[in-house]
Amino acid sequence: MPKTQPIASEAKSRPAMPAIATRTSSMAILFALSFCHLLNDAIQALIPAIYPLLKDSFNLNFTQIGLITLTFQMAGSVFQPVVGLYTDIYPKPYSLVIGMGVTLCGLVLLALAPTYSLVLIAAGLVGLGSAIFHPESSRMARLASGGRHGFAQSLFQVGGNAGTAVGPLLAAGIIVPHGQRHILWFSALAFIGLIIMSKAGRWYQEKLVERARRGHRLAAVGETASQTKVAITLGVLLLLMFSKFIYLAAMTNYYTFYLMQQFGVSVQQSQIYLFLFLGAGAAGTLAGGPVGDRIGRKQVIWLSILGIAPFALLLPRANLFWTALLSIFIGAIMASAFPAILVYAMELMPGKVGLISGLFFGLAFGLAGIGSAVLGKLADATSVGFVMFASSFLPLIGLFTWFLPDLRKAKTEEL
Repeated sequence: MPKTQPIASEAKSRPAMPAIATRTSSMAILFALSFCHLLNDAIQALIPAIYPLLKDSFNLNFTQIGLITLTFQMAGSVFQPVVGLYTDIYPKPYSLVIGMGVTLCGLVLLALAPTYSLVLIAAGLVGLGSAIFHPESSRMARLASGGRHGFAQSLFQVGGNAGTAVGPLLAAGIIVPHGQRHILWFSALAFIGLIIMSKAGRWYQEKLVERARRGHRLAAVGETASQTKVAITLGVLLLLMFSKFIYLAAMTNYYTFYLMQQFGVSVQQSQIYLFLFLGAGAAGTLAGGPVGDRIGRKQVIWLSILGIAPFALLLPRANLFWTALLSIFIGAIMASAFPAILVYAMELMPGKVGLISGLFFGLAFGLAGIGSAVLGKLADATSVGFVMFASSFLPLIGLFTWFLPDLRKAKTEEL
């Protein structure tokens, strides 16, 4: 009898070891996805960061600059929901490798493009690569979340925000001083992403085989909203996305021009100010998901969109110091919105992770692309200063958050 107690105790402790190993493996996958998101979005961020260089090299106006953004953003926007819907039905573990490969091709073409039309094609390839990358990587992040969906989505997205922030610095330090062909150096980033994503794809493939062996299928348990409720809620989310990403397009694409015209800073100095704005966004993204896990997605959406309105309205009226400081507050607060919106939509339509992530990442791309083109046209017709003034009213659309229902947290088991 005395020996039975240690045996029973040992038996109780055994299940913990596989659980710990599983959590460690899942965290490794989350960090790998976040890092590859950093690489992917750093490459994307090179395009707007080198706009001043392209403007001089090809003698472009602001409308043509907006069309570059429209091309690569719309390529991502149109294809992402299609990819997400397809992979909901047929998961593709190695699609991320394909997406990074397409991005690599676009990067090489961008470095060597001798004409404006080839620059547009290169931008389209970069957008297409992102369209393939985002839906399935978002699904993998949710699968590795261990139920902490907001945290996983924030960790995944903070990699993208960090990449977006680093891109202008890399452009300022390497491309702007030395020229367009030095974009080729960044092909190494895409190649690193290919290697990491091949290993992550192997983990995903093992998960698919394991679940197929156990007879698991995509399943969701929780509240299923009515079609009317879903339609109204998606309409509100669309308005909020419009507010966030049109304003973000103004800041990402025209903030540097505004600083140069308004305060006389150099191209490289303007990239540093843009880095401060985008870097603050990376910090805000990391906070948004875990806070949403604790206090609810709707509350985070309230704060992150409507909360930046006072800062946005003050920015066009501030001096250089306060402009930089206000941009940091805006970037940090506004960035917390997207993880909350995305997870909120996944809870609204459980079991549609690929479709939702593809749709909302696609909307982010599309709205930013359309916004860039429209704002570029407006800048040509008026001034960059007027663009910053007009866009400062967009966060007031956050008042529509009032119409979002409070969703009961859905418990899901998803691929």
